[in-house]
Amino acid sequence: MPHPAPHPVPCPLSLADRITAALVGAAVGDALGGPVEGYTPEQIVARHGGRIDGIVGPWNGDDWRTARPIAPYHKGDGHVTDDTLMTHALIRVYDRVRDHLDAYAITDHLVPDLMTTPRWIPELEAEALPLQRIFLAEKWLVARLHYGHADPREAGTGNIVNCGAAMYMAPVGLVNAAHPEGAYTEALEIAGAHQSSYGREAAAVFAAGVAAACAPGATPESVIGACLALAKDGTRAAIEAVCEEAARHRDTESALIPLRTAVAPYDTVGPDYRAPSLGARRPSRLHSIEELPVALGMLLVAGGDFRRAVLGAVNYGRDCDSIATMAGALAGALGSPAPGDWAASVAEASRLDLWEPARTLTAVAREVFVRDVARRRAHERAFAALDDGTSRGRGDARPSTAPEGTVCSA
Repeated sequence: MPHPAPHPVPCPLSLADRITAALVGAAVGDALGGPVEGYTPEQIVARHGGRIDGIVGPWNGDDWRTARPIAPYHKGDGHVTDDTLMTHALIRVYDRVRDHLDAYAITDHLVPDLMTTPRWIPELEAEALPLQRIFLAEKWLVARLHYGHADPREAGTGNIVNCGAAMYMAPVGLVNAAHPEGAYTEALEIAGAHQSSYGREAAAVFAAGVAAACAPGATPESVIGACLALAKDGTRAAIEAVCEEAARHRDTESALIPLRTAVAPYDTVGPDYRAPSLGARRPSRLHSIEELPVALGMLLVAGGDFRRAVLGAVNYGRDCDSIATMAGALAGALGSPAPGDWAASVAEASRLDLWEPARTLTAVAREVFVRDVARRRAHERAFAALDDGTSRGRGDARPSTAPEGTVCSA
């Protein structure tokens, strides 16, 4: 009697697979969330006749140029927003430096990129300097670093505290794939040029979450555990509160209002997203941005599934393009890619190659890992030599009794 055919064993996801799924997923989430950014779940239902389940057009239809003069952008129809533009800009910095980044890399490379090189801007339907599209919190980088000559490591102090730095930190997590502590430290350094307080903290924790999601066998629960192990102050409290609530839900529809209720005590913007409170976006150890905890909550409710997590984030409203960007990156890094038709539609509508930045960052991540191994081995050899000189044969690390300046002889 023949033996039954064995069940096929799924191939483990490669670094390239995870980086591609994370970056394409972030862009797709961004494009889906853009047209309903700033609205409530109830307003979204009223405008679209139900929940969003894919790509939709501008909120104000053909009047998108004039309906909101402060933001005359063509949000919708598959166009990515500044979240993706900044993510791709940071990848270009990694491509130039080919190593870990610090705050000075933001000054030396990111700021000139924003100021000097015209690029296709989907929401403007034209080539323009990225500086002409990015929001006020990102223009701060240019004002402080290029014109103000601020110390890059603390230039973020004084900026509004929001998700501006967090929204484009996925590349940091991917370069530090499976090493959340390294991602947290690097993102904290980079984000200091842009943000302070809980905005900077969220950038570091998001990068750590993406790095944790890349680890073989990672789950939404392990990602959240890695984030909680590193997060501080109000950011940690907000993630804990939102994810505790998220664990009670198995569908994103039932979670929409409860997740907002859970994060509300930590969010400074207030109930009306378009009319922020007088205490909004100010530094605080007690508060958190809203976007990261909700993205993690949606990831948990969706069980790591891209479609469910991103659509939950989109229909949550408020700053939902950034929430969906983060949820898409996390789900993608876990191994749940964006649906192929969504990715193709966003790439075509935005007139961007969403896969090329992933190829670039994968090559950089591999190079950085080789350098990290070499640096670690050099440190191990140096430390071993030091240890041999002080504790050989004693099993302890008591200081040498040789007087200062003594030269050892054979």
